[in-house]
Amino acid sequence: MQDGKHVILCVDDDPDILECLQLVLEKNNYVAVTAQSAEDGLKLFQKHQPDLIICDLMMEEIDSGTSFVTKLKAEGNQAPIYILSSIGDNLNLNLDFSELGLNGVFQKPIDNDMLLSVLKTKLK
Repeated sequence: MQDGKHVILCVDDDPDILECLQLVLEKNNYVAVTAQSAEDGLKLFQKHQPDLIICDLMMEEIDSGTSFVTKLKAEGNQAPIYILSSIGDNLNLNLDFSELGLNGVFQKPIDNDMLLSVLKTKLK
């Protein structure tokens, strides 16, 4: 937490997605920390110790999202992690979230009401 607000780390190589997430989060009393690469996301994770992480599945490389999650686990991350994906709902059928240490998937474009509902539930 920072200044009494939960910190959400958002990692996506699309600056428009990051801007939208930041606007929604900050409007709803969260601190948004954003990064455009997995490498920068890892640095910000170490600096801010976020309460929840949202990460794009496919950034600079096809598996950079899953590699990022693996690195977070190696760093001792305990925060819930959600993957952000534009692949479609079939991702839920093809990916074992628990095996990767994920808490779920947000579909692009993200449903703001669903995002805020998940945050409220996970960050009690």
